[in-house]
Amino acid sequence: MFEKKQFVYIIKPHKENFVETATEEENRIMGIHFLHLQNLLEKGILIMAGPETTGKFGLCIIETDTEDEARHIMESDPAVVNGIVTAELYPYRVSLLRK
Repeated sequence: MFEKKQFVYIIKPHKENFVETATEEENRIMGIHFLHLQNLLEKGILIMAGPETTGKFGLCIIETDTEDEARHIMESDPAVVNGIVTAELYPYRVSLLRK
């Protein structure tokens, strides 16, 4: 039996000042992105997620069986699919986690 692997994917908006200048459509997509992450959390895939407070980037820490699965999850993120953010995937290991 092998252990699941952890990954972090970092998303960056396609434009500066995204939070202040987001269109109605971009805000709608980000709402769908949030629901998508909630679904991953409920499935036990998402460990944690959140934005940097000025909106320059966000990060999602996920746990999957393979890097290919993690990449598929990242590339299926509605914000990525709709091109309002770019995303990069990195192997990651949660070493400490507050209860």
